[in-house]
Amino acid sequence: MRVKDIMTRHVYTVHATDTVEHAAAVLAEHQITAAPVYDAGGELVGMVSEGDLLWHRVPLDPTAHLWPVTGRVDEDRPRSVVQVMSRGPVSTWPEADVADAAQLMLDRDLRSLPVVVDGDVVGIVSRRDILRTMVRTDDVLCRDVQYRLDEYAGGEPRWTVTVEDGVATVKGPLDDPTERDVIAVLARTVAGVSAVYLGGAGPY
Repeated sequence: MRVKDIMTRHVYTVHATDTVEHAAAVLAEHQITAAPVYDAGGELVGMVSEGDLLWHRVPLDPTAHLWPVTGRVDEDRPRSVVQVMSRGPVSTWPEADVADAAQLMLDRDLRSLPVVVDGDVVGIVSRRDILRTMVRTDDVLCRDVQYRLDEYAGGEPRWTVTVEDGVATVKGPLDDPTERDVIAVLARTVAGVSAVYLGGAGPY
């Protein structure tokens, strides 16, 4: 399965000069954990997460709420996104394997990755997106793949699909190379399918 199969295509972004409060409102309103950050020239320069926005904003002393507000404490707080964002964003690309994206998140302790093509963010993939593919049973995946192949065949069940541990096997008339490629692509677009075998060949 590729990143493009599970990524969120509509990406909410913020600018480096936006206030911390604005960025927090964007994350809260859209129920996301992080957002790409652009500079004035439209270049991706960072990512800002919930954790970044909390930096220097939660007092260490549990009695701190009893202190009088002073100018010094207020001035110490970061005001803009550029002060708290993670610079040099780690990214992935649409054709990347989801397993590689997941490993990258674990290695870098990231909750989401921007999906970039030629410098432009075309989507975002989160740990939640990846976990969602893991909870789909083989029966659900089999029905989804079978439906897509039947639809492609004009409603005629030309192929039979079985799925085991996320691996889809397609059997039936598979002599046409172009058709084989189409079948493989259709099966792989089902979120949760990790590999596709056509007859005795594969994986695709």
